[in-house]
Amino acid sequence: MLRQALRGGAESFYLPDFCTSRAALAIVLIVELTAIVLALARQGGTQGAALDFWADLARTSLFLLWVGLVCAALLCWTRRRLERLTVARGSAVVLALLTAAIAAISAAAYLIGRSQLALGAGTAEFFPSAAWPFVLRNMGIGFVIIGVALRYFYVTHQWRRNIEMRAAARVHALQARIRPHFLFNSMNTIASLTRSDPVLAEQAVQDLADLFRASLSDQRETITLEEELEVARTYQRIEELRLGPRLRVSWDVERLPRDARVPGLLLQPLIENAIYHGIEPRPEGGTVSVVGELAGDLITVVVRNPVAQRQSEREGNRLALANIRERLALLYGDLALVKAGRFEDEYIVTLRFPHVSARANA
Repeated sequence: MLRQALRGGAESFYLPDFCTSRAALAIVLIVELTAIVLALARQGGTQGAALDFWADLARTSLFLLWVGLVCAALLCWTRRRLERLTVARGSAVVLALLTAAIAAISAAAYLIGRSQLALGAGTAEFFPSAAWPFVLRNMGIGFVIIGVALRYFYVTHQWRRNIEMRAAARVHALQARIRPHFLFNSMNTIASLTRSDPVLAEQAVQDLADLFRASLSDQRETITLEEELEVARTYQRIEELRLGPRLRVSWDVERLPRDARVPGLLLQPLIENAIYHGIEPRPEGGTVSVVGELAGDLITVVVRNPVAQRQSEREGNRLALANIRERLALLYGDLALVKAGRFEDEYIVTLRFPHVSARANA
């Protein structure tokens, strides 16, 4: 995952996708707000200002809409070519291309105003009277605005890339944290079973191999919820060999959609934390409860575990929760929620995120 984040951040161009309807709507809104600001700025406060304002607003809106939508169409059309260029060359091409488009639209507006159709309809006053001052002024304004916009998109892209790289690094840190104490405990358990129950020891080795294969896999950023549940249950079986009847896990996940796409290592770290911080310190053990449901398009998973009498939250717990919160936010944005805290004698972690089917991504 870290390797994919580095490769994707270096190769993909930083401009957003202007081929989407959402981008077109954003451009229309920005253009209209800009037209209103320009029309207000040109008002002189004289009689008939209201009439002049609406006429000026209509003229400015029409011109800026042509500029905005044509520029968006050009960026959509050239996107695949721009992605093959370096950041510097791609930015220069975008700057030159859009500035040329603004110049062409400005020249077209002047020529339309001088046409017989506009002169005969008496609408020539709505168009520029001089060609070169109008074209050069718009080119200069467009050049500055496009440069500022490119800088904004670049900084935003770099910020998001850094967030993704940090999340990928946290995944590896989480994997590295799983290996030492869990591996040693599991190997000791397997060693004790090799003489007393060789069949169970063989099954434990297979479970341990499956768990670490899932933990170390960098092939995909997301897996199905069915696969993640299987990883968590595999971890549970290994820990049950070590803790015996002290560990009980209650699963109520029949209502969860098994084909939902989720980040890998979503539930297993929560089960590990619940056992490590809630069950292992208690001589009598306890029960870890996992409850999941689908309400509308939102999946909710709640993990509960008892809390030891004297327990302070350890760094590993905070690391796992921060990692899960960050990866869900990257995948689902503000639609994802992670809540965790102690409530009376229980520690409760709640995950909520949208249901995205694996078939929809196929």
